[in-house]
Formats: sequence, structure tokens, C-alpha cells
Amino acid sequence: MSKNNQLTQEELQRIRQLDFTQIDGYVDASELLAKQVGEKGTTSREEFDAKARAWYYGEMLRDRRKALGMTQKELAEKVGRERTYINRVEKGETDMQLSSFLRIADALGMSLRFDFM
Repeated sequence: MSKNNQLTQEELQRIRQLDFTQIDGYVDASELLAKQVGEKGTTSREEFDAKARAWYYGEMLRDRRKALGMTQKELAEKVGRERTYINRVEKGETDMQLSSFLRIADALGMSLRFDFM
């Protein structure tokens, strides 16, 4: 493993070639989620997925803010919101609207791209 705790290309290649289903105790993530949270399409699974996405996007925004050396208060002032709102967004505790996400991302110098298939 490299000094910055990231896998080398060789290590990634070896992992990609592993057949994890042959490892004792292997449990497929989708099976585990279905058992723990509920099958896809159920209310409990939809709520879990929404919370997971909120957490993920909050982490992404927080990491970018910190990389820029910006405080929550500075970001809040840039987007016209309270610092507590930014805090809740970064913790994944709020279901923000797309317009709010775009405003925060823009203030952080991030862009959003939609690909249609």
C-alpha cells in the first residue's frame, strides 16, 4: 500500500480478480441490505437509500469546503443560509432541494453534470 493509504494499481488489479463468493463467510451486500433494511421498493429501503444519499452528498460538500479552508459560517454567508443549515447538510441530516445543493456546490467551485443515456 502506498504512503497515503491508497492502493496501488497492482493491488487494485489483484483485488478485482478475486472471487469473493469463494471466501468463507462471504455475504453479498445486496442480500445484507435486504435483510437488514428491507427489499428494494419497500418504504424502509427507500428511506434508508435517501438517508445514505444525503450523507454521501454531505460528505462530498464537507470535504470540498475543508479542502478550500472555508468554515461552515463562511459557506453559509456565501449561500445566504444559516451555519446550522450547512452543518445539517454536511451531516446528511436534511433533505435539501436540488437548488440548494447547486447553490452550495457553486459556492465551493464545484459543477454538476448530468448524463442522459
